[in-house]
Amino acid sequence: MFTQIITFLIIVAIIGCIMYGRKLIRTEKVDAVFGNPERAKGGTHWIIVGSSVILLTWLYYSWDIAKSFYPQSANELCQVGKVNDSLLSLKYLFPIEEREFKSTSIIKAENKNITKLKNEIKNSNEISEQHRTTLLGLIDKTKSTIPLLTNEALLENQTKVKIFELVGKIDQLSSDFQKKNYPYETSEQKNKRLIEAKAEGGWGASGTAVENKVEVPTIPKTDKGLKFDAAAQELKVISDEFFKLRNHNFQYKSVMKEIKDNVKTFRKEANDSEEVASTLAKDILKIARRIEYASIFPPKTLNDLQGAIISFDEVQKNEQGSLKYVDMLLFPAGTIVSSGPNCSEQGSGRWLPKPSDTLDKFILLSKPSVGFKNIPLLWFEMMDVSKIVGFILPDWIADFVPGKYPVHNESGVVEPNFKSKVLSVVTGEFKLFKIPVPMGHIWDSFLRVLLGLVIGIILGVPLGLFMGLNRFAKGFFDPLIELYRPVPPLAWAPLIISVLGIDNVGKVFLLFMVSFSIMIISARAGASGTQLSKIHASHSLGASRWQILRYVIFPNSLPEILTGVRVAIGMCWGTLVAAEFLAGTTGIGFVENVAKKYFQYEVIWITIFVMGMLGLLFDVTLRKLIDKYIPWRGKG
Repeated sequence: MFTQIITFLIIVAIIGCIMYGRKLIRTEKVDAVFGNPERAKGGTHWIIVGSSVILLTWLYYSWDIAKSFYPQSANELCQVGKVNDSLLSLKYLFPIEEREFKSTSIIKAENKNITKLKNEIKNSNEISEQHRTTLLGLIDKTKSTIPLLTNEALLENQTKVKIFELVGKIDQLSSDFQKKNYPYETSEQKNKRLIEAKAEGGWGASGTAVENKVEVPTIPKTDKGLKFDAAAQELKVISDEFFKLRNHNFQYKSVMKEIKDNVKTFRKEANDSEEVASTLAKDILKIARRIEYASIFPPKTLNDLQGAIISFDEVQKNEQGSLKYVDMLLFPAGTIVSSGPNCSEQGSGRWLPKPSDTLDKFILLSKPSVGFKNIPLLWFEMMDVSKIVGFILPDWIADFVPGKYPVHNESGVVEPNFKSKVLSVVTGEFKLFKIPVPMGHIWDSFLRVLLGLVIGIILGVPLGLFMGLNRFAKGFFDPLIELYRPVPPLAWAPLIISVLGIDNVGKVFLLFMVSFSIMIISARAGASGTQLSKIHASHSLGASRWQILRYVIFPNSLPEILTGVRVAIGMCWGTLVAAEFLAGTTGIGFVENVAKKYFQYEVIWITIFVMGMLGLLFDVTLRKLIDKYIPWRGKG
């Protein structure tokens, strides 16, 4: 129901925003010329349209709309898939979905093999003339077995009767299948089936079980599904009976036995020096056995069977009714397929998890009682403020307090003094009050990116400005920066993690290296790109160097610096995930790395979505800061 409401609201939002946008274009006065940044301001309504289209596409191609509006459609299509799977082996014999009879294809292929082997025997210099004659006789005899199977006059009555019975079974199934009460299930049987179906669970998460859900439930839940399930079972029995049937008449059996005996005798009498001849005889026997095990019949023998299969196929397609249109419209890029007793999603719905399942999984992983590897994605814990104070204040503050730390007395009691109390404060060894503090995989990754980015900005921006204003600084630092900047961050990752460890220090330092070079380049470009006329004007007005830097160069560099921050954020996220892939026990990259090993598609998409949302959060924040604090951007 929730997905239905969301789908309806999305469609309404798209139509409404498009209509509002078109109305706004007609009524709005636009004085800006082409190329003016004012023309590029989209508006909230277009943001809603873009986001809604993406979400609607996800709902559609993940088959979540089909699951919401037709929750039993996957189960019914599973039963249809069982019928198609049972029919496939029978239809494969006839020119229904193939270009020719399977018998015809086998005969053509084996005739080519016989001709090829015959030429090989004739042209071989490693066999004697006597063996050549014997082998050629064997291969001609093998070729003569094919007419013994395709001759209508040699077909045994027992085989004809069996084929006639199979045709009758398929025709009877076609007739019964169209009846409303087929397969004549009693109320007791129906109740038992529905109980088993309920216990199996509903159409759930793709590729993995989530709570009480399976990918596609196989036990039929509806009357239509039961009809197809019963037909699939009958078809499987018919298919097994047919493929046990062999068109081996008395003449064929006699010739085949003679070929086997002759090959066995020939290979037994061949010595070590006649290995080539023995191998060729073995190849002849392989061809004879392939012909023996193939379902080769006279040309018109299976016409009635083919007609019965085509007739049933048309009946079962008609009986699908509206289900085939649901499959066509709401299961894009695939459908539900059956392989034996199991059914699975085949197409975009398999690798693109449904938003409803993804949301359920995200809520499940966010619970501290479940989480991912016993750590929630995002939660909070109650932490005493003293721990935060102890983390912020350095321990050496206590060392500067006059006096000595207390020493235990003869009674073994340590009396605290002012110095020891200061030490307790700076180390957090005291009780105050507790506040909620974020924790979890998402928070760990967020903090690593934030720390690496902030340190890179604090150190990179001043150095970049210095390089943009000073000849010595540019000449001295430029080779050092350009030496490591082009190297991909992942090339540094193994070295940094090996030296600094797999904990936060190594990852934060790696992110600092990424953001540091970007911020230097951005700040240097901003400083060196300041218009000379503005600097001359400042000098003429008597401004000092600090004032020129503060009021001219730095404001001019801010757009470049903030653009660099936006670039650095994206690079930091990509680098962090890769670093957490290599080594880590927490973080978004760690979660995705573990999830891919177990094909947990929902978890993988959750990590992708979380990274995208966090990156978007950073970027939107920066854009707001740019609009507010540097309104002169693009207007200089």
